[in-house]
Amino acid sequence: MESISVFEIIKVGIGPSSSHTMGPWNAASAFIRIIKRERSIAEVKEVFLEFFGSLAKTGIGHGTDIAGMLGLNGEDFKTIDTTKIDEKVDKIKNTQILNLGGEKEIPFVYGHHLILNMEKSLDFHPNGMIFKAVFEDGTELVQDFYSVGGGFIASQEKNSIEKHCVRTLYPCHHGSDIVKYCEKLGFKRFSDLILINEESWRSQEETRQEALNIWKNIKECIYKGVNKEGILPGGLNVTRRAAGINRKLLGDKIYKNIDEWFKLVVDAEENFTNINKWIACFALAVNEENASFGRIITAPTNGASGVIPAVLMYSQAFTEFISEDDIVRFLLVAGEIGTLFKKNATISAAMGGCQAEIGVSSAMAAAGLTEILGGSIGQVLMAAEIAMEHHLGLTCDPIKGLVQIPCIERNTMGAMKAITAANIALESDPTKAKVTLDEVIQTMWETALSMSDRFKETSEGGLAIAVNVPEC
Repeated sequence: MESISVFEIIKVGIGPSSSHTMGPWNAASAFIRIIKRERSIAEVKEVFLEFFGSLAKTGIGHGTDIAGMLGLNGEDFKTIDTTKIDEKVDKIKNTQILNLGGEKEIPFVYGHHLILNMEKSLDFHPNGMIFKAVFEDGTELVQDFYSVGGGFIASQEKNSIEKHCVRTLYPCHHGSDIVKYCEKLGFKRFSDLILINEESWRSQEETRQEALNIWKNIKECIYKGVNKEGILPGGLNVTRRAAGINRKLLGDKIYKNIDEWFKLVVDAEENFTNINKWIACFALAVNEENASFGRIITAPTNGASGVIPAVLMYSQAFTEFISEDDIVRFLLVAGEIGTLFKKNATISAAMGGCQAEIGVSSAMAAAGLTEILGGSIGQVLMAAEIAMEHHLGLTCDPIKGLVQIPCIERNTMGAMKAITAANIALESDPTKAKVTLDEVIQTMWETALSMSDRFKETSEGGLAIAVNVPEC
């Protein structure tokens, strides 16, 4: 089994969906690389892109079509000016010209070259898509891709596209592996083991800097979210709430930048109700940004991107564990827990419902928080288990396919469950636990397999059909 870096699980992304936006965008970019490897961009006459299954059924609400076009156009979601997305997409649609890979302009007619096939699903995975390049000499290059959660992509021929297999010094594919190696090496902290394993990708100092860069992006995303009023795009007319909560909690206090705002949050009155509201505010801010094609941290997915930021911000604003070392340790542990779910179950709502997104993110956050609050390795794993145990069976039934209702509020619940799980684990003896993390991951996977497809991001069940709203 291949090892996965924590920064493949926790990474810079773009809203509104990791599987329906980032995955197709990554697939489009990968197809460009395949064209260059097999032939050349200059030889391409036309490209076609067809989305199937869940990608098609909820594609408009998730911006799947937008991601496909911009990916083929040579744009990078990590660097694109998110305020220019609508402008770039309108240009492609209005001119009916795509700048393939940023190198060659070719005809591109929306509805002909890009199709959302809602009648058919591909067998390999619910989030399927097929790219086709037609060359000037009439020959074709066809490639299937599947968005398997968290922005990861795969094909039927390969479990992952163009990835380099990495095996860490101490491979941790199960919770039991973590316990085994920590005991063998005499480590008292979970993060010490993960820091060593991350050297398979980068130096310890680079790992530290990457973690702090993630934290920087988290703060910036929350800050943007708490300072934006208005209605979210998509047609549901959902009102942003983070800014209003932020304003009420801070009263008449004035700030001019992110550092001044953060200091006001840290200095704010601390009681249970206020802290609870701040946690909700942090999560809402991130997911409102996500719903608006904002730049967020995918952790492990976009639909669940508010949980880890909310819990990490809580730890930095309202606990005594506020050092950069604590931030790094939190993210290393959280990311590693995410890899266990990715390898042994799924982080894709289209495969496992929302337990695979909010549930996993809550388990990750619970583990990270327990680590920096002084929990033992057993308590860290126990916290992750408790958090997932109370998300088992959670469905993914977004109204109109948008990552808004119930997704945005669900992040606040996931954050609170993570904090509760951490507190319970810290007061418990993990040797007396009746359920292990490995067992709850297996149970989650079995639950996913048993779950009706109506509750797996298809908008064909649950709240998605129970609530009648006008067409978006």
